[in-house]
This record gives sequence, structure tokens and C-alpha cells, in this order.
Amino acid sequence: MRQATALDIFFSIMNDWVVDDATARKFLGLPADWKRGQQLPDDALRRIEDVVGIWERLQVVYSPQDADAWVKKPNRFLGGQTPLEKMAAGDLAVVRAYVDAAARMVLHAGRGSVA
Repeated sequence: MRQATALDIFFSIMNDWVVDDATARKFLGLPADWKRGQQLPDDALRRIEDVVGIWERLQVVYSPQDADAWVKKPNRFLGGQTPLEKMAAGDLAVVRAYVDAAARMVLHAGRGSVA
């Protein structure tokens, strides 16, 4: 995924989730003074892939509106934090594993959703 395209997709998802730029930079592990146009570290590109994967799996599990709402609701499987809080704390892999499992369950069952 090219860096410019990856960033466009990432910030589109952040817009859908109503995440401010400072929090979005936390998702990517970028310093507060990072600006668009600067080279992204490989780790930030991997994190973008995780965010895109989370967004894609949520589309399998929920309607678009419910998927966008899900990331803002406290979740007992995430220690009571919202998925956005968990991701901003750097735990993208935890959230991705959770939604990957949920999507597999929905696809396997062919119906329903998870909390």
C-alpha cells in the first residue's frame, strides 16, 4: 500500500469514527509534531493496516452506522475501555484480534452480531 493512499484511507476511517488528528497520531505511534508529507515509519504503516482490517471486519459484523458506534462503546472484553481508547493506547492488535474473531463467528454462523 503506498504511503499517500494508506494515509488517505486511514484518515477517512478516522473521519468516520470522529477521531481528532492528535488521537489519530496516537493510533499510529507518531509524535505530535508529525505532519503529512513526512515519511511514515514501517510500524505506522503496519498500524494503518490494522486499522483498515478492524474497519473491514466491523463492516462484516455490523451495519456501517452500528460499526461506527461500536468503536465508541465501552466493551467488557477490552477491560471496559472503548475500542477507540484501546487503539489510542497502542493496543490495535488486541482490538483487531477481537473483531477478527467476531467476523469469523458471524461468517461461520451466517447471521447475528456480537457485543
